Order: sequence, then structure tokens, then C-alpha cells
Amino acid sequence: MFRTRLRLGRCHMNNFITMSVLPLFLLLCGCMWGSHQVEASADTLSSVDASFCFGDLEVIYPQLDIGRCLIVPKDHMKLRQKLSTEWGAPIIRYSAANEGKMYVLVMVDPDAPSRSNPTSSYWRHWLVTNVPGSSLRNGVLQGLTITDYRPPTPPQASGLHRYQFLLYDQPSDMAVSLAQRESSARGQWNLEAFIKRFHLGEPVAAVQFLTQNYKD
Repeated sequence: MFRTRLRLGRCHMNNFITMSVLPLFLLLCGCMWGSHQVEASADTLSSVDASFCFGDLEVIYPQLDIGRCLIVPKDHMKLRQKLSTEWGAPIIRYSAANEGKMYVLVMVDPDAPSRSNPTSSYWRHWLVTNVPGSSLRNGVLQGLTITDYRPPTPPQASGLHRYQFLLYDQPSDMAVSLAQRESSARGQWNLEAFIKRFHLGEPVAAVQFLTQNYKD
């Protein structure tokens, strides 16, 4: 009888300790979970931005491999700063490229000078034509550079900018170029008119990343 009472007594004590500690444990977990959610939401793409990417196009910088839509994280290895001030043109790889075809590569910022007021959209960062499919498969970009690569440099306090890479089939009988009025400026480029003029159609692959001024 004594042993039975002792076991019951210990059981009640354990229950008392558990009931006393459990609320504190749940409170701490709740705080930690809330903090994680705040951090995660800051780097979460909208459904519209996430749906932009398709076709397994890869854009590869020295410390950043972009194969899907993403937001470049703030203060992580200073990636935003390196994108703007250190790194040159990325490696472009498209494993599904047809070696017998030519392609057109476009990099634009549709959010210049800001997404809420894109008066300079599209800002042309890079344009390469006559890109052999074999070079895309190998990740060694070749072709005719119409517009030299310009790194992402979003203005301060302008929020996140989308930097979009689009790959098009180039018609075999078509020499793709810029008109004089287009080549004189990078901003306010009419990408849709360019696509229609050379019958490029829909892109075969696309990827984008979002970043903002690294000082913000």
C-alpha cells in the first residue's frame, strides 16, 4: 500500500511540474515561431513573381546560382553588394537548348526607377543575339553582344527590383538588332515591340531574381 501511494505521489508531482513548465515552454516556442515567420515573410515571393520562372534556365554568379525565382537575401554574404559592385556578367546555362538553333538572351529591369513608378521600364541590362544552343548547354555564352552587361544597381529607397532573364528562339533567317533610337538609351525600351519586330514569340525559358539597393 505504501509503495502504491508513493508512486501516486510522484505521479502527481510530475504532473504538477509538467503543468507549471508547459505554459512557459509554449510561450517561448510561440515567440520563436513568430520571429521565424517575420524573417521568412520578408523573403517570400508573391505568387505572381514566383510564377515568372520556367524552363530550367540557370543564371550563375560566383556565389549565387539562380535556377528559380528568388529574393536575394539581405546581409547574407553581402550578395546584394557583390551583385552591384563586384560581379560581372553571369554564366548562362540552358541544358534543354537545341544545339542546331540560335537564341536571343535578354536581361531587363521592369521596375526602373521603382516598381511603383516604372517610368523607365524596361531598362535593358544585357542583350545577346546569335547565341548557339551548344554554348548554352555548355554554360560558355557565345554570340553577338548588342548591349553590354550592366549589373543590377537599383536606386536607394526604391524597394525591390525584378531582374529578368528571358531566352528566345531566334528565327534562322532573321538578323536581330536594335534600331538607332533603341541603342541610344537603355531605359524605356519597348521590349514587346522588339519581340514582335523579330517574331521571337514567347520565351522558351525565363528566370528572375529580386534585389534592392544594398545600402537600404
